[in-house]
Amino acid sequence: MTQAPHSAGPGRPAADTVLARFEQWVREAPGAPAVLVPDGVLSYTGLDARANRLAHHLRTLDLPAAARIAVAPTRREETVVALLAALKAGASYALTDTGDTRIGRLQLTVLAPDLLITDAAGAARLDRGKGLPALLVDEEAERISARPGHSPARPPHPAAAAVLFTGSAVPRPVPVGHALLLAAHDGWAGVARLAPEDRHLFTGGPDLTPFAAGWTRALCTGGALVLPDAAAWQPGGIPAAVSEYEVTALHTDPGSALRLLGRSLDPAGAGRAGRRAPAPSLASLRLLTVTGDRLYLDQQSALQDLLGPGARVLNVYGPAEAAGAGAWCELSQLPRSLDDPERLALLGTPFPGGRAGLRAGELLLTPPGGGDPLPTGDLATLRPDGLLEFGGRLRDRITLDDGRRLDPHPVESALRTHPAVGAALVAPVRSGGKTALVAYVAPPDGNVPPDGNAPADGNAPADGNAPRGGSAPAADLDGLREHLADRVPDAVRLDRLVRLRGLSRTRAGQEDREALPRPPQQRARAAGGGKYGAAAGGELPGCFGYGCAAFPLAVVALLVTDLIWPGSTDLTGVPEPWSFLFFLLYVCECAAFAFGVLFLCAGRSRMPRPGPGRRLTAAAHLAVAYLLMAWWPQDNLYRLAAKHDWPRQAALVYTFNVPLMIAGAVVALYLTRRPARASG
Repeated sequence: MTQAPHSAGPGRPAADTVLARFEQWVREAPGAPAVLVPDGVLSYTGLDARANRLAHHLRTLDLPAAARIAVAPTRREETVVALLAALKAGASYALTDTGDTRIGRLQLTVLAPDLLITDAAGAARLDRGKGLPALLVDEEAERISARPGHSPARPPHPAAAAVLFTGSAVPRPVPVGHALLLAAHDGWAGVARLAPEDRHLFTGGPDLTPFAAGWTRALCTGGALVLPDAAAWQPGGIPAAVSEYEVTALHTDPGSALRLLGRSLDPAGAGRAGRRAPAPSLASLRLLTVTGDRLYLDQQSALQDLLGPGARVLNVYGPAEAAGAGAWCELSQLPRSLDDPERLALLGTPFPGGRAGLRAGELLLTPPGGGDPLPTGDLATLRPDGLLEFGGRLRDRITLDDGRRLDPHPVESALRTHPAVGAALVAPVRSGGKTALVAYVAPPDGNVPPDGNAPADGNAPADGNAPRGGSAPAADLDGLREHLADRVPDAVRLDRLVRLRGLSRTRAGQEDREALPRPPQQRARAAGGGKYGAAAGGELPGCFGYGCAAFPLAVVALLVTDLIWPGSTDLTGVPEPWSFLFFLLYVCECAAFAFGVLFLCAGRSRMPRPGPGRRLTAAAHLAVAYLLMAWWPQDNLYRLAAKHDWPRQAALVYTFNVPLMIAGAVVALYLTRRPARASG
């Protein structure tokens, strides 16, 4: 089963490249704006001259043919100059993340570049590429500026133009040739109807495919790249940047689109029946492209309502292997309105020059320009109306205890049709040797359920939720089971429910299943209680599941204090009420020690990980336990130490006080750490 657009046609000659397209605009519109930055405007002539000077400098270096150059300046303006210079020098470029140092170092490790172009700040973040040859553009500025400004005219190497990185936790490099990079650009130019008047703003990181391959949408069509300052890349800053720079084409991911566009609304702009008036701050937009993860039809429709008349919203399926040009869907492609838009995520049709096929339900994609079909790892179906429908990812399949394989996407999509659910993920959790199906749901408006029963993801933004309007009671497990009864196979049965404020997303914009918190332990009900006899779960058992074990443990600690530290609690001669207050202090220290021991034994499994990784969560677990347990031995040892016993005083300070400070810092980092997001 295959699908190809009617506009598929032969590719362009091999001599035609994205670099040649850019240089053509340098000749035809030398004074036109190419890059818009807070400091001003960089014209096509100015950008070309800077890239030529850096390319001449690269030619003087002892680089191999078809060299791989990692580009990692902290300023995006320098990033654009460096990638053009790499192409002019006959090398291939790979944009590297300098915002997330872990990702950036991983990218350099898997890429093994011949040269790293960065600046002093980027080198410090990347540890100078762990010994890689590095060119610091800010330190070499004078030498580079002395180079000639004309093109070095080295013919491009036929092997590769760029190396794109996948957005996975461990980034995978994908070499992209000149022909594919150009064919992907041509596909975008036709689908998005790009024009020289367009001003493009990318909200994702420069190393992600939308920007790493998508810069051509601006610079190969005579348009301009908008590169605002760092503050504009925050969730509330993009609408302001769109308005300030009069952006006409905004390229973002589903979570950012719904979150950022929601912030741009006039509070009085909501219309009737859940429709919203166009956002004034987005009036300049004629094009919004959303890529990186599934986008449901109701979400796409809500985004369409936010834009002015005639503006377009494109849902784009753009893997790195296709240089960001896989398939695209626009509401106008639908022959009619579809039922249950909350459960439909359409991929649409392939880009011009590409093809799509299915094998055992898996989507095979032939990139623009031809080549062998590539397995994507994603599931899809070809609808009777000729549009591809997203069906989930193979890597998300769940193996049940009876050996059956379950694709969670249909279940999650059916959950979204419940009025109290705006976003949903279904994940397996092993407990007691069995696999439980847990539904993680967020409300349409992103608010915390009124009962606050489940551990809400306090760090995750409320993205991915369709603004349907109105209010609904919080979802409960029995209600969701009944809702799914006639929508999914009978064999699918949810075991647990966790309600979240919103679903975390990865830096590439995908819903982050790895960041889902482990559900709290389930409290047992009387047999036969409820429709299915089992508890819905979601409550946190008292005393961490150990009943009131903290009380006897605190009493034991209080009784053995004088055995371990004789005389440390002696209050003889201390008048009232001070003796009572000190005794109360000793009781509190013993109680804190008891709770610390219990938290050390049973608190780790109940710590959600909305954004922090496993190591940071484990460190925070130990830090909290230490913060509770340390006071009992510390205070007793201090009371027995002489005031001028400096060796003992110093030992106590470095044994207790300094670790307490470190533990507090670890807890602060854990509480403030957010999921890694694509940012400027």
